[in-house]
Amino acid sequence: MSTRAQQYDAQVLRCERLSAHLVRLTLGGAGLAGFASTGIPDEWVGLVVPGQFQSRYYTVRSWDGTELVVDVVVHETGLVTEWAQLDVVGQTVTITEAKGSFAIPADAQWLILVGDLTALPAMARIADGVQVRTYVFAEVPDELPDYLPAGPQVTWLAPPGAGRSRLAEVVEGIDWPEGEGYFWMAGESAQMRAIRKHLMRVRRLPSMAYDVMGYWRANAQRQPRAVDPGPIYRAGKAAGKSDEQIWAEYDEARDHS
Repeated sequence: MSTRAQQYDAQVLRCERLSAHLVRLTLGGAGLAGFASTGIPDEWVGLVVPGQFQSRYYTVRSWDGTELVVDVVVHETGLVTEWAQLDVVGQTVTITEAKGSFAIPADAQWLILVGDLTALPAMARIADGVQVRTYVFAEVPDELPDYLPAGPQVTWLAPPGAGRSRLAEVVEGIDWPEGEGYFWMAGESAQMRAIRKHLMRVRRLPSMAYDVMGYWRANAQRQPRAVDPGPIYRAGKAAGKSDEQIWAEYDEARDHS
């Protein structure tokens, strides 16, 4: 029996354009009094904006107990992207309880973060909170030199074109550090499928050593994480399925969302 996620009403306190493709929303108000962070750095919430009934998932960039910050990638069309470029301050939105999946092993000696602009908020928050040697590969169309915290070794990559990504090629060419570590990646779904196969079949990483998720699909409306991977992953594990089978089901759900 499924349980509906807890929902909270929040007011848009501030709306700031960070770059040509990134808008920061600061949410607050009495409706967030019961909201709680998971403490997981890549945690996300579902966001429902006025006039819509479907939620879209966004990384929690920060939560200080009063104000919740999410950074929205904006394009020409989409449930949230068009709304976020209007005068939205003072409007009420709905968010769901936070969920996350980042789980770096305690003995990890290094961390590799790979993603495009949709993954940048999560990579920034992860990099800000870990204590291990961190390498970041960020494929973004905008100049955002101060977005990531100081410390990690960052490689900025230009996307091959609008709505396109070459992160699978990038990962296949990474010079991997020595020792045990953790690999986290998010971005375009087809790229993520290719990388999961590479990690499992070529790198032969154990399932606990990586987390790879598709946030959007090329050749479709670009909406971050339209399907919550958590229930699919938990149900698959409970059924005794392999990680490859579970992620194949997640990709199929993404393709039909």
